[in-house]
Amino acid sequence: MRNHRAHAGRSAGALLAAALLTTAVPASTAAAAPAAPGTAGTAAAAAAATTPRVDLTVLVVDDGGGAVAALTSELRGSGVPYRRIALGDPHRPVIDAAFLADTADGRPRAKYQGVILPDESPHGLTEAERAALTAYEKTYGIPQVDAYTWAHPGVGLDYTSDGGFSGVLDGRRTSVTTAGRSGPFGYLDGPLAFEDNDPAVSESYGYAGRPRDGYTSYLDLPVDGGGRASLLGEYAHDGRRELVVTFAYNQHQRQFRALARGIVEWLTQGVHLGQSRYHFAVHVDDVFAPDSRWDTERNCTPGDFDCADGDGEGTAPIRMTAADAQYAAQWQRTAGFTLDMVYNAGAGEEWKAEHGGSDPLTDRLLADKSQYRWVNHTYTHPFLGCVQDTSTVPWRCARDAEGNTVWQSRSFISAQIRDNHAWAVGKGLAVDRAELVTGEHSGLATLPQQPQDNPNLAGALADNGVRWIGSDNSREPAQRPVGTALTVPRHPMNVYYNVGTAAEMTDEYNWIYTRASDGGSGVCATDPASTCLDAPLDTATGYASYIVPQEARIALGHIVSGDPRPHYVHQSNLAEERLLYPVLDRVLADYRALFADNTPLVNPRHRDIGTELRRRAAWDRAVAEGKVTAYRVGNTVTIKAPTGVSVPVTAPEGTRKRTLLGSTTFGTPYAGARSGWDTPGVLQTALTLTLPASTT
Repeated sequence: MRNHRAHAGRSAGALLAAALLTTAVPASTAAAAPAAPGTAGTAAAAAAATTPRVDLTVLVVDDGGGAVAALTSELRGSGVPYRRIALGDPHRPVIDAAFLADTADGRPRAKYQGVILPDESPHGLTEAERAALTAYEKTYGIPQVDAYTWAHPGVGLDYTSDGGFSGVLDGRRTSVTTAGRSGPFGYLDGPLAFEDNDPAVSESYGYAGRPRDGYTSYLDLPVDGGGRASLLGEYAHDGRRELVVTFAYNQHQRQFRALARGIVEWLTQGVHLGQSRYHFAVHVDDVFAPDSRWDTERNCTPGDFDCADGDGEGTAPIRMTAADAQYAAQWQRTAGFTLDMVYNAGAGEEWKAEHGGSDPLTDRLLADKSQYRWVNHTYTHPFLGCVQDTSTVPWRCARDAEGNTVWQSRSFISAQIRDNHAWAVGKGLAVDRAELVTGEHSGLATLPQQPQDNPNLAGALADNGVRWIGSDNSREPAQRPVGTALTVPRHPMNVYYNVGTAAEMTDEYNWIYTRASDGGSGVCATDPASTCLDAPLDTATGYASYIVPQEARIALGHIVSGDPRPHYVHQSNLAEERLLYPVLDRVLADYRALFADNTPLVNPRHRDIGTELRRRAAWDRAVAEGKVTAYRVGNTVTIKAPTGVSVPVTAPEGTRKRTLLGSTTFGTPYAGARSGWDTPGVLQTALTLTLPASTT
């Protein structure tokens, strides 16, 4: 039976580890001096030279506050290049005309396509710097986001005392306006409720003002006395455009994450490097195998090394039945969502041999095999790292007579991978030999006992053509190489592998997340990545009332942050009381209520997630190293990147990619735009896009 733990902490973590994107995209050449009078060449060339070049990077002026940090996280996570200027840095550059613009290739150059400020008039900027920004934005038509301010006439709003609202927004329902839906927030659907995760804590505060002339509201809420007041909108005045945000937020709050895409689209006028799509994949580990059951009396799992005085494996393992498998297939069809079945064929064969030679579960899953995706989880789920010495708790790596670590052999690991794949091929499963998840992510480093990968692992992966190996995101969130393979970090969900009922789940949850004085383990009080419950949950109601919404909120947070990493659970969660489905139903329902049909949830498979993470890492490196040049001149976008680096781009519908002999449609539709990873065509050194005439 499987005895592996994957308890995730309940605090919000970093979503992407490659956070190096903090420099502007450089110009392709040094700034060129303007042509002398009378030497500009033809009239056509002179006219072309007056069309400015706008570099595709964003200027972020940072006061250290949460609002600017949140917007920066959206730029970084979606791959939009930016240059950050810290107002508190005494050595920061002066923001003047030369800092903002120059000439390049004989034409005026705007170095930034958009500007993010802490508010409409940051105190950390001098009067001369504010004047330079104003002149720059007027001259080149550059939009500005005021990350967080209050409602007042200076930003196009009445004071809140004039029929508006100011106060705590927790739980308040807001609406995207008609102008918002027809503009940058057309990917949203239905009301947007501000989070209220803890009634005892004020989580959001805002100022909703009634719009004045020049102000177009994108997000509003009803106010006392009738009518509506705005929390987010565009203020057009004096030849400039500002996006005004009058509520506080941080990068983890759902309302910000829902709006972040639209803020970036508004700021970049819908043309920018980077792309953002919402992904959700769920791996179901241990398929065909049984899982051990949590002992609610001893607060441990029989068969685990730290569960002493038991009967070893326990007497009531948890395993799906044929009815559970039939339900899984039916649920997928109804939900419009595909699960990844991460299977252990050998463990299933062992079960069959121990139970009279028949196995209705395997028969049912194979009958519905085309309805799932299948991922190799090794044949019998052994630990593939060091040989474990279980004479102590916790276990340690066994040592030979010379004191060297004893490792599972390359041949043993290779056989586990090979035999499981061969079984699947023999049964007609559509399995990809390049995909693998080892049991307990074993073979990879496991702290504290095994601080390095099994040195035999990389060779075994190569032997079997494995390119993508699952890892635990709670241990190592960054993708990394293992020989010729790359890891695919997976988010563990707090629906545990060793429970079959809601009461068992809640009992174990209480043990982990309550203090010793409340009957728990007390681990939550010493683990910086965890938070203790105020009191133990009711085992009869706690799963549905607390754990389900909590886990759904965490998963949806990963989704709306643009994180493609898969989540993982276990076959036991599809058995008995089928604990996984309420969580998935909540995630899918909340997502579909929030987003329009033009923004579908992407459900990628293991290898596609690995490819996405690899592309992102290569792109982030190229930008951080100053190896990307990207700019727009009128309706033409030109992008140069190192050979072999795919470029993420977002552009309006109607955008076309130039080819050697013509053009072709760029990207694929998503969230009302077109986006994709792309590279220059044959015999081309740059990726060139032609925007529709309406974007001039």
